[in-house]
Amino acid sequence: MSSDSNRPLPRSSKKRRAVQSAGPGGSGRGPANRPTAGRPTGGQPTPGGIPTVWLGVIAVVVFAIGVALAGGVFQFGGANPGSPAPSSAVSGKVSLAPGGSVASAKNCPTAQPPAAPAGQTRLVTIETSKGQIQITLKADLSPIAVGNFAALVACGYYDGIVFHRVATLQDGTPFVIQGGDPEGTGSGGPGYEIQDEPVKTAYVRGTVAMARTSQPNSVGSQFFVVLDDKDQSVLASANTYQIIGAVTAGMATVDAIYADAKGQENPASPIAMDKVTISNP
Repeated sequence: MSSDSNRPLPRSSKKRRAVQSAGPGGSGRGPANRPTAGRPTGGQPTPGGIPTVWLGVIAVVVFAIGVALAGGVFQFGGANPGSPAPSSAVSGKVSLAPGGSVASAKNCPTAQPPAAPAGQTRLVTIETSKGQIQITLKADLSPIAVGNFAALVACGYYDGIVFHRVATLQDGTPFVIQGGDPEGTGSGGPGYEIQDEPVKTAYVRGTVAMARTSQPNSVGSQFFVVLDDKDQSVLASANTYQIIGAVTAGMATVDAIYADAKGQENPASPIAMDKVTISNP
């Protein structure tokens, strides 16, 4: 087969996955590039072709159908044709008025909360359809991040939010389950960001840390649970994900959430955090 040197090469999905697997992203993860369909050239129809006026009418009809499909007027496929489109089927997704935020809607913090007091330990319990997860927060690991996470749990921010990302390294090692985005897309947060802090311990199986972008001071509400000790080398290469504690009960539930995704990094039916509470241990 001949090749065209001017034809752009497709982006490797493996390369994109390697970039994503370098660490759990917070927000700003862009979608993969999609090819753009070519536009037909204009000009008058050839003799015997479709008259220009009819071409215009057809274009208007096609445009109207496209608008109806985008607005959800028509829905196709599936065992239940009347069910919501996939984009609206993600449980835990929160719809707000323009300019609003989940934090303000639930009377949660709208700016960085106070840091957790030195020496403080708190117990966070996450209820899911797969079972319960208990996370022990330790303020001395990351006082600012722990104070932020504890404040968001206390106001009910995480209730109903899903684990939107279930990632595996290229060599097949289970990587992380990640949640805390009210939009369920990986780009949402509480409407504010907190200051960075140094990482004081290793990322091992059960470690709970805050997700972020490559930009400084970009942590919001997203967090992740490390699934394997072998993930330490990948995460330590950045060493910027503030560690807030560890899963001290319920790693079997974490593993079940990972298994339920069946290899999908962004599951079509993600597991939700039905109820998240905080208490003193």
